[in-house]
Amino acid sequence: MAAIDAPSPSGPLPSSGEGPETQPSGLPRRGIVPRRPRRTVSWFTAGFGATLGGVLAYSLADEVLRISQLVVLLMLAFFVAVSLDPFVRWLERRRVRRGVAVAVVLLAFTAVFAGFLALVIAPVTSEVQAFARSLPRWLQELRDHHSRLGRLEDRYHLIDKVKGELGSSSSSGVVSGLLGAGQAIFSTLSDFVIVMVVTMYFMAGLPQIKTFAHRFVPGSRRARAEALTEEIFVRTGRYMLGNLATSAIAGLATFIWCQITDVPYAAALGIFVALLDLVPMVGSTIGGIVVSLVALAVSLPIAVGTAVFYIAFRVAEDYLIVPRVMKYAVDVHPIVTVVAVLIGGALLGIIGALVAIPAAMALGLLLDEFVFPRIESL
Repeated sequence: MAAIDAPSPSGPLPSSGEGPETQPSGLPRRGIVPRRPRRTVSWFTAGFGATLGGVLAYSLADEVLRISQLVVLLMLAFFVAVSLDPFVRWLERRRVRRGVAVAVVLLAFTAVFAGFLALVIAPVTSEVQAFARSLPRWLQELRDHHSRLGRLEDRYHLIDKVKGELGSSSSSGVVSGLLGAGQAIFSTLSDFVIVMVVTMYFMAGLPQIKTFAHRFVPGSRRARAEALTEEIFVRTGRYMLGNLATSAIAGLATFIWCQITDVPYAAALGIFVALLDLVPMVGSTIGGIVVSLVALAVSLPIAVGTAVFYIAFRVAEDYLIVPRVMKYAVDVHPIVTVVAVLIGGALLGIIGALVAIPAAMALGLLLDEFVFPRIESL
């Protein structure tokens, strides 16, 4: 009998009715993954998971909103620490230990702030005392029908309106208003203390903070990240120094103008304008309005002249002083500066406007270092 040739291993397998995906033994063919049965999820499990996820997300968002003010204060403290770091480094280069250098810088900063309060509290106290002494005379003039205040009272009935407002408000409302004012003052003082204390810790541990943050960067890119971080810190310090220089110019100009025009409290107003000028764009404008209102105590022409002086100074500051200083400090285009300040002010108020320009500068460095070269290489 003729021998029957066996099928070669590479040849087709005989069909045994199990279908194209199985061998005669019922096993799946090589290279073909068997289909897994679909897992069915019950509506209860899906609904429970979605509800639990939504509750957790809402709770997380609520907690973030609750600590948002604390986060803003921490951001402000870190920005102040980075801004004051050039002074600390300057002392370190003169062989002063970092802890001692931090203490010296913070003491100097606190002394400047305390000096401002000393200059402001005395005039405010004297004005309040003068108002209290003049109040009985004004009330008497209100009852005198021949005086200017008496004629205003006869026409507008100011006393009756004030009595009606006080009578319509309950004593509990007055007490709650006083408590709210006291709470606002206490909250402001506590926020200041928090910022000062956290700033001290940030300044003392800034090298360790940078070292810890760099550990999250891969080793092959760590040197590049460290160089970029140092550049951001150096430019932020330059920005703060430039901002202090422009603020000092604004305060000195205010002091000289008040001395020439006999506007009272020249030193206090000069420091007040210098502090407000630290806030880009809006700070000097608010300071000019306040000084113009104080100049009304001298005369109306002096007040108008003060307003014109601040308009001219604002133009000179925006087009001559600030561009030159900021071009050296952070090298940010004026359009980017304006947009960054507007966005920062809308998000975080005065603090956002203050940190907007360094944030825009840091973003520009990150784009130039990582994003734009990768796009150009495509």
